[in-house]
Amino acid sequence: MPDLALKTLVHDKLRFFITVSGVAFAVTLGFVQVGLFMGLMDNATVTIRKMDADIWVTSRNTPNIDFAHAFPESYVQRVRAVPGVADADNLIVWFMNMNLPSGAQEGVEVYALEDFSKWNIPWNVSEGNLDDLRRGNFVFLDDSGIRRFGPFQLGEYREILGRKLRIIGRTQEAESFTTTPMVFMDYELAQALNPDELQNRTTYMVVRLLPGADMDAVKAEIAHLLPYNDIYTRDAWAAQSKRYWVESTGLGLNMYLTVFLGCLVGIVVVAQTLYSSTMEHLREFGTVKAIGGSNADIYSILIKQASIAAVVGFILGAAMAYAMRPAIASINLKLIITPELAVAVFIGSIVMCLASALVSFRKVASIDPALVFRG
Repeated sequence: MPDLALKTLVHDKLRFFITVSGVAFAVTLGFVQVGLFMGLMDNATVTIRKMDADIWVTSRNTPNIDFAHAFPESYVQRVRAVPGVADADNLIVWFMNMNLPSGAQEGVEVYALEDFSKWNIPWNVSEGNLDDLRRGNFVFLDDSGIRRFGPFQLGEYREILGRKLRIIGRTQEAESFTTTPMVFMDYELAQALNPDELQNRTTYMVVRLLPGADMDAVKAEIAHLLPYNDIYTRDAWAAQSKRYWVESTGLGLNMYLTVFLGCLVGIVVVAQTLYSSTMEHLREFGTVKAIGGSNADIYSILIKQASIAAVVGFILGAAMAYAMRPAIASINLKLIITPELAVAVFIGSIVMCLASALVSFRKVASIDPALVFRG
């Protein structure tokens, strides 16, 4: 039976190529769409996950980390006095405009802290010393900004909100969901750049707990002291930031719809080619029945053909998706392909092809064994 399945499937090599191409297209689309979605969600929460903070304090109803609202910085003193709190600091996340040497102006997302090293941000410093940020009008730029800013070197100056700031360091992997390049500077410098909105104010408080501290108890106490703020654990704040982008932009619906359409195209292509192959080999299937084979035996042949198409198509589709990663990375997008995603796409490929084979089941079930004896 397996030999008959393989021989009838590859008998027409063009049809076999079309079948496998349909599966490969659906697989590639699934990998790329879901992988890009995961990459965007990774960017949306990368600073939350990388920062060494157990609890985040935000203003009320802040939708995600990028769209912050200011509140009094003095609140941090209350949080530091809460039992179980090891450290608490103010963090500013704010959008500002940078003037480029070309005369153009670009938006940047500023992260400002008093002590970056203590909170493990930025987490991948390729040049410079973070402690030097406290010593003057200095900034660190992330390499993700090269596409917008152009190349930059340490020692050069950039103007942000009318003040010339010297670049003293560079980072990597600090990319936001909005693709706005990140800039790291001292906390007081960020306030001085925008005194109308940030003087004596912050946008977040990051909190680290003592070993063994009761997370729920600390959260409850902070919520009691700051009734007009929201308090999140790291995981809850990351989930909130993801949820905002998925729900407010329709990103999740777009991903599911595109993957669905890709699978639909794959099912139609595979179903059509398998059905055509079945019609061309009705005599062979009739022979199987004539020598005592059952419908189940013929179904196994079709299932084998669908499985072969699924496996070969998956391999080709996965290869194409991986080959696209460098090109996607060159435009500052991130394509994340995890082992879990690969397994899910493989299972989806098998299910898609088996669903396509159902179209042929009814036809082979009605085959008359006498067909083989007719002229």
